[in-house]
Amino acid sequence: MISDTPEEWEVRSSATPFTGNKTSVRTDRVVMPDGSVVGRDYQVHPGSVAVLAVDAQDRVLLIRQYRHPVRQKLWEIPAGLLDVPGENPLHAAQRELFEESHVKADDWRVLTDVYTTPGGCDEAVRIFLARDLAEAEGERFAVEDEEADLEYARVPWQDLVRGVLAGELHNNCLVVGVLSLAAVRAGDGEDALRPADAPWPARPFTH
Repeated sequence: MISDTPEEWEVRSSATPFTGNKTSVRTDRVVMPDGSVVGRDYQVHPGSVAVLAVDAQDRVLLIRQYRHPVRQKLWEIPAGLLDVPGENPLHAAQRELFEESHVKADDWRVLTDVYTTPGGCDEAVRIFLARDLAEAEGERFAVEDEEADLEYARVPWQDLVRGVLAGELHNNCLVVGVLSLAAVRAGDGEDALRPADAPWPARPFTH
């Protein structure tokens, strides 16, 4: 077995030339193994959660949303930021599933944990598998901006795997989520996945 390991090289100095609403850009002067010092610019991100929600017909809940940086409308799974430092990622995932799809789930597992772009951003994402779905109670969440133009669909997971491999679906969490689900079902099965409250060293949380 191989595993990623924590390591932190010496940082001689650090600056934050840009601070946005949710993220910022940091410039670190990092000491390399040969003793040289180089600059590394990266986006500082609070972290995210995403939900691969599978209904009783084995369909995955999707939303379609405009993403301005790539100038495309992408099919995605419900996802959102960890708004509060130390927030339990399961609670955040349950909130996002409710807000974006007005759905609740009774069975939650950790599907996979990823760094989206570790060469230029410290964003960590925990992707959950949610099963035993039902319509949520209460009023729907008020949407705005890009979310006001959302489209919804429920698609068999096998069709999504084919779409990913055909280069037709590109959202990171959707791609990782459906391929992880395919791997799980070809292996030990969904009940072998980590529990929903499994530790997450990339974004430690309180229960």
